[in-house]
Amino acid sequence: MKRFIYFFGIVLLLASCRQETSREQITDPIDYNKYLATASNPTYDEALNEVEFWSKRLRPDSSGVGDLGPLAAAYTKLFQATGNASYLSDAESLYMKAMAISANNKDIYARGLARTYISQHRFKEAEEILRESYQGISSKRATEFMLFDALMELGNYDEAETFLKKLQNTSDYNYLIRKAKWSDHKGDLTNAINYMETAKDIAESRDSKTLKIWTYSNLGDFYGHDGRIRDAYLNYLKTLELQPDNAYVKKGIAWIAYSYEEDVEEVRRILDSVMVNHKVPDYYLILADMAEYEGNEKLMNSLLDKFIETASSNVYGAMYNTSLIEVLTESRPEKARRMAEIEIENRPTPEIYALLAYTMAMTGDKEEAGEIIDSHVRKKTFEPMSLYFSASVYKLNGNTKELKGVKKELEEASFELGPVLVKKIKEL
Repeated sequence: MKRFIYFFGIVLLLASCRQETSREQITDPIDYNKYLATASNPTYDEALNEVEFWSKRLRPDSSGVGDLGPLAAAYTKLFQATGNASYLSDAESLYMKAMAISANNKDIYARGLARTYISQHRFKEAEEILRESYQGISSKRATEFMLFDALMELGNYDEAETFLKKLQNTSDYNYLIRKAKWSDHKGDLTNAINYMETAKDIAESRDSKTLKIWTYSNLGDFYGHDGRIRDAYLNYLKTLELQPDNAYVKKGIAWIAYSYEEDVEEVRRILDSVMVNHKVPDYYLILADMAEYEGNEKLMNSLLDKFIETASSNVYGAMYNTSLIEVLTESRPEKARRMAEIEIENRPTPEIYALLAYTMAMTGDKEEAGEIIDSHVRKKTFEPMSLYFSASVYKLNGNTKELKGVKKELEEASFELGPVLVKKIKEL
């Protein structure tokens, strides 16, 4: 299971293995120590100031429609800064009110609401509001970009591709980042990186802080997927230079320290800092994975319980459904399967089908699981976790030919999967 996703063997044996497979040291605390200070939280401070500013401008009857959009956007920034999903609910309410009372520019608020729905993993609702807006008076191109986003999340790839072809413009930043996403979906990581690097050039030519932060962090992820760990690290550092409290890239650096360098103490030091101001369930998964790596089963189970408890909170809605299914498959496979069956109704993507098949195999229906892998997953996704689920199902069904091919692909994704899964893959 990838829980952001290594067994602690005999110390001498582990030390020997590390000597044999020594890797270049990528991270250096000197580079990022200054960004781990928990007293400095400028993104949160800025977002809070914006909330206070726009709240004061809003008339007591909340009818100042021109102030509702910026206020909703400020609440979204608060969510991004803190991980507190209740701020998304605040943004949702404001966008809905703006749509209800606005005589003009309803499409702007519709896109804001759809963006909020996507953050909440309410993809069908996002698609619905965007289609309704698209049929009316709206900025067609801006709405088409967001329809592409929603359709990709829903697994409606043919229509998503139709929109992407319609939007084609290699000088357009918004087109390029989506073309990168499409290329990655198709397994063409080389072109995905090329498109993202072109988008980076545009962001830098505009000297847009917002675009540079987004592009550097996402380009760092792509480099990591491609095994270019140093390039990933350098892009994360470039992000932190612009946004010192960016929790996402600090987690990225922590993952390099864990998956590539196997330095669990440094990972804990980084995450201890991040978790002070950014509280999301994800971190429990990384910590649980490290506990499993160290052979501390008691701590691992305790951390997984914390993840389940927090991720199951109503405030998160469906945001952590896939991770919950992964975790529960190990301990409560029947419940995980029921959740996967519901999730597939909402998001019939190859990745969710792979997860459903895995839960089915774990509950005894390995033949049916194999059929799902063959019809809905095989050659339809290149996402490492989906490949791992496929490999597990192939193993249970004795399909050694397919298992051998998938294992080869998984070996190339060792950095993304992490050491615990790498060990499990070798045992398949």
